[in-house]
Amino acid sequence: MKLDGIASFVAVAEAGSISEAARSLRLSKSVVSERLGELERSVGARLLHRTTRRLSVTEDGAAFLDRARRILREVEEASADLSERRGTLAGPMRIAAPITFGHMHLGPALYPFLAAHPQIELTLDLDDRRVDIASGAYDGVIRHGVIDDSRLMVWRLAPSRRLLVASDDYLARHGMPHSIAELDDHRGIFYTNRGVADWRFLGPEGVEIVRAKVALRVNNGAMILDAALAGLGIALLPTFIAGPLIRTGGLRVVDVGIRPEGEAIFLAHPEGRRPSAKLRALADHLRRAFGDPPYWEEGVSIHAPA
Repeated sequence: MKLDGIASFVAVAEAGSISEAARSLRLSKSVVSERLGELERSVGARLLHRTTRRLSVTEDGAAFLDRARRILREVEEASADLSERRGTLAGPMRIAAPITFGHMHLGPALYPFLAAHPQIELTLDLDDRRVDIASGAYDGVIRHGVIDDSRLMVWRLAPSRRLLVASDDYLARHGMPHSIAELDDHRGIFYTNRGVADWRFLGPEGVEIVRAKVALRVNNGAMILDAALAGLGIALLPTFIAGPLIRTGGLRVVDVGIRPEGEAIFLAHPEGRRPSAKLRALADHLRRAFGDPPYWEEGVSIHAPA
């Protein structure tokens, strides 16, 4: 059983096609097919169903897939450990992160880190959908939100503050709300990946939930910003997204006398796995790059002028 065959099988199973797997492995389709055939002969079982229209994992393939992933991970970690013993951060590392935060802040923070450690082979997946951290597909997952799952191994990278914002045009047409009760009569722009279309605030009695009229539900922070700027409604946005427009007056802060539930930018990694030195180094670098308070808070006040 050869490692390149195992790597090809895992790539095909995850991509769902030989063509996509070949592109990710930078190999020809014929080479990937040959390696898959050799692997199936060595294990004495068919691992994949192949038809002209689709490819799927067989029952034996599904049973083998988790072990195959572990084998590859162990080899990668062993290689990385040897590099780290020599004082070098090297080898593959796969990270998932949200799209808008990744583009606006993570990328600029990552580039100098990668330049300083050229032997790290980073794969960055930007996706706003929730990722199963326990699956082991990623070394780490960067997320923005409330850290409320005690099963996760989490490193806090930076605090995150959210503010209600709206355009002057919207407020001229609908008025400025001054309490959470008044929000009920307003139109809201909501982030769908959080589930229910509501806003959560911390009041004297605990969490208070507001459900404004839905103007738009969307699964991307940048589009929520654009919709608020277009005057569609009020949005609850983190300052790392809305900060620049608050500072320039493109959006106004809506102060209802109560603050939204606190959140954080965090890096989670699979429980039970020792995080690599390069993942720890990345977390330390990102903490320094973002700062505490983070740099995107500069000049952003709840009383920011229009």
